[in-house]
Amino acid sequence: MLKPFASLRACHVRAGLVVWALATCPMVVLNARVPRAASGAFAGNNWNRASLGAIDRHVFDLALGAANCAVQSGAVPDPSTLTVIDYSRPSAEKRLWVFDLHSHALLYEELVAHGKGSGDRIATAFSNNPESHQSSLGLFETTDTYSGKNGYSLRLKGLDAGFNDKAVERAIVMHGAPYVSEKVAQSLGRLGRSWGCPALRPAVAHEVIDRIRGNGLLFAYYPDQKWLASSRFLGSCSAPTT
Repeated sequence: MLKPFASLRACHVRAGLVVWALATCPMVVLNARVPRAASGAFAGNNWNRASLGAIDRHVFDLALGAANCAVQSGAVPDPSTLTVIDYSRPSAEKRLWVFDLHSHALLYEELVAHGKGSGDRIATAFSNNPESHQSSLGLFETTDTYSGKNGYSLRLKGLDAGFNDKAVERAIVMHGAPYVSEKVAQSLGRLGRSWGCPALRPAVAHEVIDRIRGNGLLFAYYPDQKWLASSRFLGSCSAPTT
């Protein structure tokens, strides 16, 4: 009977040590990051190609993968919308899309201006630096709204370190602007340019902002090799989307 007794006593000792560890170090357990399950919203094969509008499928898949990575890593909560800007297209073309991640619907397909420091008809240069007047690439979180010198505006929080994380400091926001319209595009062959903000047609800006504010992501794309290779939200982090 001594061996069973000794074994039972050892079990009680080990159990006591576990209880003591949990009691004295609770923050280790509570703060442990738990991986989140992938959402069907981020699987590209769950999206009907016909419902995507004129967006390039490769750009759309990159945006889905980046959004999935941000959610699974805990950088953001599950978003309800995903806005995608393809800066590789001329500004006279519609190059902004807003998708509902729950219903898999295309909500808007719009013109959007780029920063005057980024280029003329086509944006080719991007920056995270204040006073550059250039657009920034990467993943942003849509936050709160306010009314300022550009009217009703949506603050954007940059999530890509080194590429757009100075967006708040630079006052990079979404707003309406009179230099964004089909008429301007036809007259100049391009849109007018902002100081780095993604500016929309005044007629639709308020509606778009209200639809995506607070619980959305914005993905700004250009085939910049440095950003594509080093963004924390691209590459192996993102789940397969096709």
